Amino acid sequence: MSVAPPRISDDPGRAFARALIEALDEPALIVERGSIRLANAAAHHLLGDGVEGRDVRLSIRHPQALEYILGHRAADLDVVGIAGRGRSWRLHTRVIADGSVLVRMIDRSDGVSAEKMRVDFVANASHELRTPLSTILGYAETLAEESGLPDDVRSGFGRTIRDEAGRMLRIIEDLMSLSRIEADRFVAPQELVDIGQVITTVLADGSRLRARAECEVDVTVADGLPLVRGDRAQLAQLLDNLVANAVRYGCDRSGASIAVSAAIDGGWMALTVADTGPGIAKEHLPRVTERFYRADPARSRDSGGTGLGLAIVKHIVERHRGELDIQSSTGVGTTVTVRLRIAD
Repeated sequence: MSVAPPRISDDPGRAFARALIEALDEPALIVERGSIRLANAAAHHLLGDGVEGRDVRLSIRHPQALEYILGHRAADLDVVGIAGRGRSWRLHTRVIADGSVLVRMIDRSDGVSAEKMRVDFVANASHELRTPLSTILGYAETLAEESGLPDDVRSGFGRTIRDEAGRMLRIIEDLMSLSRIEADRFVAPQELVDIGQVITTVLADGSRLRARAECEVDVTVADGLPLVRGDRAQLAQLLDNLVANAVRYGCDRSGASIAVSAAIDGGWMALTVADTGPGIAKEHLPRVTERFYRADPARSRDSGGTGLGLAIVKHIVERHRGELDIQSSTGVGTTVTVRLRIAD
């Protein structure tokens, strides 16, 4: 013999319903005759402490959602703006005992944001690769179809094709590097790394890049630095990207300089690269670690940048559970500091 569940309007039914919705992690409401009869703790946090007893139309201001709730109809809806501007929700409505409606709201903002980032990334990567590829195709077609080109013109076309192909290769290599770093982001690095040796190796390997710049590179490494636990290759890549950026954007005039230093900062190892270049405008600073974001797109492309250098730095720092700090003032220069945990 089956026993009917208690009605929500009864005291036992109310207690049962409250226990039921409090067991849900997401915001949940029970709506009865257009009013919010019960709300769990998550719903109180989202909609306010006075939500119970309030007309549901004051809390959920979405016409389509209200159509199903007030019409006592089951639905699964994707809605925006229920609580908090721009937030995306998956809203489930179900008719329960004595005509009441259970409303569950699942926040999908992170998923929607991640999908938008993926779409934007694909679009940006396609654009970055299409630009040099179009140049290569145009020059290659000319070389193939025009047999009477002067030698100097033909040679110039060849150099352009070589340079643009090199740019595409650098973009692809950086994208592959990002992919490898992200694949290992949950695996803590275990090597014991001497940051002083990393600095020496990177600056020696980058001599040709620095030779093209009219600036001095000053290195200061404190004596007796402890080791850090990390991935030696990734930390070398991190420093190489920072030095390359400093040279590319900070050595724009005679007398400019770059300072590379490593020192103990509390329980951290602080690795710093500073330049005296034009700096980065304040409004660009929050976005400079985004993939393909450029404060000055034309200058970045002209100087050979891929728009991925600081994104790679950010992901390496995150994998090492470190801290990344970028300080910059226009006309003064830019200082990037990476803090890494000292090995136990």
